Order: sequence, then C-alpha cells, then structure tokens
Amino acid sequence: MIALPRLTALALSAVLLTACHNKPAGDASTATDAPAAELDAKTQATLRQTLAERVPQLPRIDEIRSTPMPGLYELRVGDADIFYTDAKGDYLIRGSLLDTRARKDLTQARVDALTAVDFKSLPLTDAIVTKRGTGARQLAVFEDPNCPYCHRFEAELAKVNNVTVYTFLMPILGPDSATKSQNIWCARDRNRAWDDWMLRRVAPAQATCDTGALSRNVAFGQKHHITGTPGLVFPNGKRVPGAVPAAELEKLLDESK
Repeated sequence: MIALPRLTALALSAVLLTACHNKPAGDASTATDAPAAELDAKTQATLRQTLAERVPQLPRIDEIRSTPMPGLYELRVGDADIFYTDAKGDYLIRGSLLDTRARKDLTQARVDALTAVDFKSLPLTDAIVTKRGTGARQLAVFEDPNCPYCHRFEAELAKVNNVTVYTFLMPILGPDSATKSQNIWCARDRNRAWDDWMLRRVAPAQATCDTGALSRNVAFGQKHHITGTPGLVFPNGKRVPGAVPAAELEKLLDESK
C-alpha cells in the first residue's frame, strides 16, 4: 500500500482529481504507460510568462512537461524540484501526484529518475574499497566520519555479506570531520582505520598524504546534490538517503543487480 505523503490542500486536490479520472473498465493500462508529450511553444511561453509575473519568487523554470493527468503540467525547477500547474498558470501545486490505480507516487518516481547517479561515473579510485564474502553485489556510500547516522548505518552494513562497498569520505560537518577524514584516508590501512572509528570509536592516528580525493568527493556530492550523509548509491542508479536497516539494505542490493 502506498504511503500518502504530506500534501498541501492544492496538492491533495490534484490527487483526488487523479482518482476521479475515468477509463474504460476493460482497459488494463495505467497512467504511467504513456510518455509525457511535448508541449507546444505557445503553451510553454504562456506558462513561463504568467508564472513569472504572478509568482516572482518562483525560480526560473527549466522544463515544462505534460503529465499522465489531463490538463496538469509538470514544472521542473533546478535539477529535481517539481511543481504542477494548469495550462493557464492559474494554479500552482507543490506536492506528490499519486497514481491510485498503480499505487505509485509519480512525483517521487520522477525525482528518482532526475537524481539517479550513473554508477559507472563514480570515481572509485577516490573511495575506500571493502570486499565482503564474494563481493558480488555493489554499493557506494558517501559518509562523514562524525555523522551519527553514518555510525548507525555502518553497524547495519556490518551485518551484510557478499558485497563490495565503495566508501567515499565526504567531510561536510566541520573541521574535525576534515581532520578525521584525512587521518583515515592517509592511514596505512584505511579499511581498518575506518572500521575502528565507525564501529569501535577508536580515533584514527594522525597521518598526512595527498587528500585531493576528499575535495573531489565533496565536489562530486555537490554536483549530484548529495547533501546529507549517509548517501547510498546502487548500481541501478537508485539513491537512498539515511541509515538503512540491514534487512532493507539486503533487498535494495538484490534489486540493484
């Protein structure tokens, strides 16, 4: 069963309208089957001009697309900020558009597609590589050594076997995070230094070396809007934030093969 997100009154109206959209009873297709159609130039120009005049605080609209719901249009602002409007720009909605038949959050699906990370684009030489068991499954994690949720996640990750983990140190929580990341990255045994700190709270010894990888990791995170830690990336491009429990992580790893 799909979880109903918190919606504004306007967004809830959009959900209700979606539920009332009728199709012949024998039609087994869902609203997600049809790709978004291209909007004509006149409609796009009208929407951009109207919304710029009426909602000047709205950032520049980067893309306008139709949605599976007739008369409702998607506005993309930035990389993955989604709004909805009608053809005249009289109403602006910010919330989740749900397909009640497919029990799918169409907005979240769109955001997931927009923010997906190509696993092959990851700079794996800038990561701490840990192989457990066969190492057949793969996972990339962006973590700050001082992030309490990262410590919690590492405890869950320790329960998972047959996985290769690429840990990208991303010190974003302050100077001490940068210092600990440097000491871990420059340690003679990075894996042990990381595990000692994250699982046993044994602080890494002072060490120095080329720490360009840490700066590159932060830059990569900024580019791909990985703003919190831990940030998980799977081979299928799926991104998941937060301290995922081991059971859920097992499922995500199997699905991402």
